[in-house]
Amino acid sequence: MPWESAVALAERVRAGSLSARELADACLARIEAHDGELNAFVHVDPARVRADADALDARVAAGEDPGPLAGVPCAVKDNLCTLDQPTSAGSRLLADFAPPYEATAVSRLRAAGALVLGKANLDEFGMGSSGEASSHGASRNPFDRERVPGGSSSGSAVAVAAGLAPLALGSD
Repeated sequence: MPWESAVALAERVRAGSLSARELADACLARIEAHDGELNAFVHVDPARVRADADALDARVAAGEDPGPLAGVPCAVKDNLCTLDQPTSAGSRLLADFAPPYEATAVSRLRAAGALVLGKANLDEFGMGSSGEASSHGASRNPFDRERVPGGSSSGSAVAVAAGLAPLALGSD
């Protein structure tokens, strides 16, 4: 599953051959197994992801079309505000920041049926090019741990490259 396209996964969820919960659980299992060494994510809320997946599955069962990204888990770069998760922008200064609004890009993802898996690591305030300058520690290249993933959206890139999430938002 982690190597299927977001479009193919959404089609399977809408068709009922794959549940959003199964897809979310598969991504959460990969995060649990691999993110300790990759450090792609700075925050993941499994209970919230599963609740959102269950709600989406109920909509599919009721005959609704939840959108073009139905049930697709997505990593969101931690400089994009989310109402249900902290947004630190990779900085200790914002470690406990709870945004009072949600970024338009995130709202649109949710409206399209995507599930927000968690917040992806980044260079502090998005001001870097290697993925090494985060208060959460450096993200690691999933193909060669001796090389940096590059870009301030390093966590987003690592999440997709390592199959932790089929889709991610970044800002590079």
